[in-house]
Amino acid sequence: MTTSVPQTPPRILVVGSINMDLVVRSERLPAPGETLVGRSLSEIPGGKGANQAVGAARLGADVSLVGRLGNDGFGGTLRSALAIEGVRLDGVLPTPECCSGVAMIGVEDSGQNCITVVPGANGLLTSDDVQAEEFARADVLLLQLEVPVETVLTAIKLAKKNDVLTILDPAPAVLNFPPELLNVDVVCPNESEAALLTGVEITTAKSARHAAGKLQQLGARHAIITLGDKGAVFRDASGSSGHVEPFPVTAIDTTAAGDAFAAAIGLRLAEGASLHEATEFACAAGAVAASRKGAQPGMPTRADINRLLAQA
Repeated sequence: MTTSVPQTPPRILVVGSINMDLVVRSERLPAPGETLVGRSLSEIPGGKGANQAVGAARLGADVSLVGRLGNDGFGGTLRSALAIEGVRLDGVLPTPECCSGVAMIGVEDSGQNCITVVPGANGLLTSDDVQAEEFARADVLLLQLEVPVETVLTAIKLAKKNDVLTILDPAPAVLNFPPELLNVDVVCPNESEAALLTGVEITTAKSARHAAGKLQQLGARHAIITLGDKGAVFRDASGSSGHVEPFPVTAIDTTAAGDAFAAAIGLRLAEGASLHEATEFACAAGAVAASRKGAQPGMPTRADINRLLAQA
């Protein structure tokens, strides 16, 4: 089922990271201690916060981003890339004597990846940087965990005060996860992150449903668990659950598929879609992103997603 563009675009606020992705492509990923010869190196704007901001903007949302950039050469490039996508940048602050965030990403021919992140300025985003006025005009708040947890918690509290729908992509997974982080409307981990949060080994859609229920017990109103090439499982506040089958695409780069998914969830829920409808739309968004190279360059438009939905 395809979706139409609403007359008034949803207003989405993203609080999160901005990185330069240094992407090395090779036939396969190296084993520990092994040295491989890579095929290419690319500098691609990324960071989970920036990726989700670009993803939502390409889907037609009115997007504002709160984050930090360093005073290095990457900072200006990253700001320009976001501005070109139409993301509002009043909340993106300069950080003197600090590098911008950098992610070292290895991508093998199968599309699988491994990532090492240097937080840089992202690690200096504080609760004071999250201004209350940003929330007064937002419909949805998108959050991730590449900025300090205290800052994420502040954003959740401000969103609650302003009746803003809160969506947490709990990545990268962190140890000693504060339970208050799950006091959100929607949590959307992948299977490994969900397993870490709940202690449930996820091997099937049934076990994923069980883990989704656990996430709700821990505080989330709705829970969605992405399962890669097995689609996604969702469970809403009423206890109704379902499994969205995967879309048939050839994976080239899965780096930002989860970010495309989160952006699409935020957009469709802001438009009044059910959790099932939003999850189906988001699975298509993630599939399109996985079939393209690069984080932000691979983010789909609404037309891209509608084409995939129509084919399916």
